[in-house]
This record gives sequence, C-alpha cells and structure tokens, in this order.
Amino acid sequence: LLGPNGAGKSTFIKCLLQQTAITSGKARLLGQEVGRFGREIRKRVGYNPEQDCHIPGMIGCEYVTYCAQLSGLPFEVARQRTHELLDYVGMGQERYRKIETYSTGMRQKIKLAQCLVHDPELVFLDEPTNGLDPKGQKLILDLIRSLWKDLGISFVLSSHLMHDVEYVCDHIIMIAHGTVLVNEDINTLVTKQKQCAEVSFFGTPERAIEVFSGLGWNPVLQPNGRVRVEHGSRNLEPLMEVLHKHSLHPIEILPNPNVLEELFVRSMAERQSVA
Repeated sequence: LLGPNGAGKSTFIKCLLQQTAITSGKARLLGQEVGRFGREIRKRVGYNPEQDCHIPGMIGCEYVTYCAQLSGLPFEVARQRTHELLDYVGMGQERYRKIETYSTGMRQKIKLAQCLVHDPELVFLDEPTNGLDPKGQKLILDLIRSLWKDLGISFVLSSHLMHDVEYVCDHIIMIAHGTVLVNEDINTLVTKQKQCAEVSFFGTPERAIEVFSGLGWNPVLQPNGRVRVEHGSRNLEPLMEVLHKHSLHPIEILPNPNVLEELFVRSMAERQSVA
C-alpha cells in the first residue's frame, strides 16, 4: 500500500480494523462486512502499528503473552506461542527486559511478534522499518518475507519506501489525494515500464556511452558513476551481446533499477497535473 505521507494509508488500515469510524462507503475484510463483525475480524488479523504500542513496565515476553490472551488464547498456549515467536524474530534473552529499555530495532521486533502470536490469517504492517539502520531494515524485511514463504500468512505492507515494497511484495496499490492511482501485480508493472539497466565499468564510461548512443539506447551517466541505458528487451541478453562485441567490461549490471520509484513519481505528477 504505497503513497506519500498523509495520503491516508494508516487511516485506511484503521478503518478496516474499526479503530477509526468509516464516514462513507463500505468494506469487507476476510469476507466479513467491516462495522458489523469487528471483534470476530480482529481475532483473525494481526496489526503492527506505525507507532510504539507497548505497555510501560512490562517485560517483552509478558507483553506478547498479554496480547495473545487479548486475542482469545488461553494463558498456557499464549505463553508457549510467545516464546516461539520471540525466538522466531530473534529476541533471545532480550525477552526478559522491560520494553522501554529496548532499542528501535528491538521494539520493531516485539511489535512484529505481538501481531503474529495468535496465528492470524492476515497481517497489516504499517511502516515496519521506520527508524531502523540499513542492517535493521534488512532483518525486519527478511522476517516479513518469511511470513508468506515459511508461515503462509498474507500481509498488507503500508510504506512510502519503494525498496521495501519491491523486496517483499508481489502486488501494489498506490494512493494519493484519496484516489487509487495504481492497482497491479509488481511483475506486470515492471514489464510495462521501459526496460533499462544501470551498468558500471572499470575506468571511464565514455566509450560505452558512445556505443549505447549509436544504438539509440539513450545512455545517461548517473551521479553514482553508472551508465543508465534503455535497452528495451525483456532480458539482458542484447545488452550482454553488445558489451561482448565491443569489448566493454562491466563491473556490475543492475536490471530495471528504481522502476517502482519512477512509476510512483510519475503517477504523483500526473495526479497533480489533473488536479
């Protein structure tokens, strides 16, 4: 679920979970009409909010156990599930510390554990990598990917970070100003965009730029030193053939870099021009 800050992503999720009143329209979640089956729906979903949601004074395992009980699990089952989930998210002995002493990464992990502890059918994740360094982001994203690969749990990820979405999701919805701009499978979107690549070379790339220009591939030297080319093919074979034919030796080739970010920026611009 993509959109700029203030687009309504978090509000949309809260409406589905009946934390915010729906002022118009209707919605169904897991086959149930939102507004009529609130408690029943919430027992079947997990929610990882953007803001911290812990209870001051509680240690990690106590808090997750309490959340499991709120979702209807008996205490013994809740406690067992809690320790399994804390192991799964890599909390180790930190489970016995008070949550207010946790780092940002630990608090994100404990939020992830509490939204999974009751074995939900669907999980809502609202900006789960906020405030994390690159290593912490990668760790949380790997855990999110494993939800459906290892546990078979579907999830909705709300974010404005294109890399996060492209790494873990297979379908995107872009919203802005209360309007759905894009609603499509990611692979389909990538295929529809101009097929391009970024190539880095040993030494200066002037000769490569000259060769690519002669082919009409619109080469552009990027600030990072890579050459961006629009090769127009569904795979990299034509590009590799050109590199081999002209004895151009690449260090790295990145296919379709930043395609979601470019689509997002273009969709926002088109929406503003219409408005």
